Amino acid sequence: MKKTLKDWIIATRPWSFPASTMPSLVAVSYVFYVNKIAPMDVNWWFGVLAFFGAAMFQAAGNLISDFYDFKFGVDRKESYGSSRMLVDDVFKPKTILYFGWILLASGTVLGLILAFNSSYNLFWIGGVGVLCTIFYYKLKYVALGDLTIMVVYGFLIALGTYLVMTNTLEWRILLVASSLGFLIVNILHANNLRDIRDDGKANVKTQAMILGVKNSILQYILLGVGAYLVIILAVVLKILNPVSLIVLLSFPILMKNIKEIRTSEIDKPEKIKDMDGKSAQLVMIFSLLLTISNFIAGFIV
Repeated sequence: MKKTLKDWIIATRPWSFPASTMPSLVAVSYVFYVNKIAPMDVNWWFGVLAFFGAAMFQAAGNLISDFYDFKFGVDRKESYGSSRMLVDDVFKPKTILYFGWILLASGTVLGLILAFNSSYNLFWIGGVGVLCTIFYYKLKYVALGDLTIMVVYGFLIALGTYLVMTNTLEWRILLVASSLGFLIVNILHANNLRDIRDDGKANVKTQAMILGVKNSILQYILLGVGAYLVIILAVVLKILNPVSLIVLLSFPILMKNIKEIRTSEIDKPEKIKDMDGKSAQLVMIFSLLLTISNFIAGFIV
């Protein structure tokens, strides 16, 4: 069967891209804000490249992960969460794997170009990112998926974006980005909470399986609320402008998600089958509000 462009795009799971692109976008907006307070040399085009590079690495990671999830029986006809390109026999497994490696190689070349033209510190940031992309499927099988996501999506993407734009390692961006990291981890955590039964059948051990349903729900709540507390802390420490508190407008969405995830049951995954998607929507809205606030703050300082 001839593959359409839509098939190739769906295989990368583009609906998950806010997890990688939003930390980069927030970093760009934070550079704008900081630059208005203390002017510095900024390469805005490198910020754009970092944004697309982050998406490229995530697409590669999604494809490689889907290949191994299918190979080891984690993704099946009755399971949720994958692109379904393999379980529905749209693509051959090796095609998905090779597609992932091509995107990973392309993203690595882009990263090398940015590193040679900005800062060599990008080598270790990018190196960790590449290793996590390649071995993420192994890490998530031994309950290290949440930690890996926090390190890469909660810290490294924003740190790397700021670095290539300013040639500076700005550690304050880590506090700002950690708020996104908490919400992004919740995307994976909601997915794993839903899939506890199916992951158990495939002998996969996720953090949700170790914690159990009750404690997994508690973790989701703590990370969600924690994201907003981080923003408040950043405002108190004057890392962010008070206008950043407009992110609180998205808090009702979190409360709605919490209400739904509290209905979770191991043998009824359909109850929260869309929870990962709804968590991703919160990441998008939260990030856009934070981005807008940084640009507004840059104009009013």
